[in-house]
Amino acid sequence: MIFTRLNKASRPSSAVAMALVIAATGALGATALEAPAFAQKKKKEEKEQKGQYSKEFLAAYQPIDEVQKAETPDAAAAKAAVPALIATTSSPDEKRATGGALFNIGNKIGDEDMRLRGLELMMESGTLEPELAGQIGFAAYQAYSGRNDIPAARKALESAIAANYSTTATMSDGSQKTIGKPEMQRMIADLYFNADQTQEGLAYVSQTIDGLKAAGEPVPEQLIRVGLAQAYENNLQPQSRQYVAMLAENYPSPSVWGDAVIITLNSGGYANADALDLLRLSRRLNSYNDTRVLAEYIELLDSRRYPGEVVSAIDEGFALSNVDKSDPFLIESRKEAAGRVAADRQGLSSLAADARKSGATLKTLVVAGDTFLSYDQPAEAEEFYTKALGMSGVETPVVLTRLGIAQFDQGKYAEASETFGKVEGARRDIANLWAIYAAQKGGM
Repeated sequence: MIFTRLNKASRPSSAVAMALVIAATGALGATALEAPAFAQKKKKEEKEQKGQYSKEFLAAYQPIDEVQKAETPDAAAAKAAVPALIATTSSPDEKRATGGALFNIGNKIGDEDMRLRGLELMMESGTLEPELAGQIGFAAYQAYSGRNDIPAARKALESAIAANYSTTATMSDGSQKTIGKPEMQRMIADLYFNADQTQEGLAYVSQTIDGLKAAGEPVPEQLIRVGLAQAYENNLQPQSRQYVAMLAENYPSPSVWGDAVIITLNSGGYANADALDLLRLSRRLNSYNDTRVLAEYIELLDSRRYPGEVVSAIDEGFALSNVDKSDPFLIESRKEAAGRVAADRQGLSSLAADARKSGATLKTLVVAGDTFLSYDQPAEAEEFYTKALGMSGVETPVVLTRLGIAQFDQGKYAEASETFGKVEGARRDIANLWAIYAAQKGGM
């Protein structure tokens, strides 16, 4: 079968390498330290704050506060003061204050352990404003990622998403990109995939997409693409077809539709008749990935069986820039088919008459439908396929698919979409792609 490429959008050069969004001093330190300083100013406020800042905590906080205020912090003094401060830290406000101090000092002295412990305490406090909670969650994600602590990194990034946080990152091409909820969801998926947890990552992607749909929110293209890439690269065939159809439905383009047809073809293990109806979609899309796709379509058609469709498909394909007009197989196939068209067309009237007789057999009706469909006479094809559907022994999935194509070719997009939706079994994913395209053509 044919291999095709996936178009992947650019990504940040490294999530861990993104500029840290929290300054070593400023808002974080101020908010973290404001309450304990204020608690010592007036007796009234002190009484109100006693349950939040114990005397033991305030006493243990003083040494670390002195270190924090120093222009050049004493690393040894800071590390020596931390155990006593941690031991007295219990209330939410105490955790926030201790966390802010440890984070700030850790930044100043280059102690990543102290810095991360500060972030953890601030998250544990439960007192952070949404914007600050998002900043801290994202900073913790970066720290955990650097330590390869994947579960903790996921949890921290989820907290940033919950806080509706966004930041900017420098892309590999030097441009700036806003990193918000959609990109962070993809980053969580990447955490799974980078840890070789493919199934868990795909489960997260699918659950996230289902949640977005249920909430009426758009599904980010990157989230679909990362699921598709992982499913395709790991030879997970049903998931590959699922994600590429989702990509075609939500983000259609000629390249996406080309990939949708070929990935579905490559991953389906389809019989020739099934593959033919899938490649017929490429013709309606007026797009082939390359000459090999058109050549496979022509081979499945067979110049002796559907000469009219072979000639039309090759002529249309030769009008496209990415099809090789000097391909020997296509040239020879067209020549052979063109020599059969006139005689084949002469039998259309009698075939139609036979199919319209009251005693027409199932075989006659299906052959008539197939023949008229191949000659771009969809109204007649629809008539014969519809009649065949009610007969014993009919291959319902095949006839329904081709009935849908006949309706599509007449511009009956709503009817075609409904017909494709009835197809079950091995052809279900093929019919689903047709239904998606019919809905797009019909503006549904």
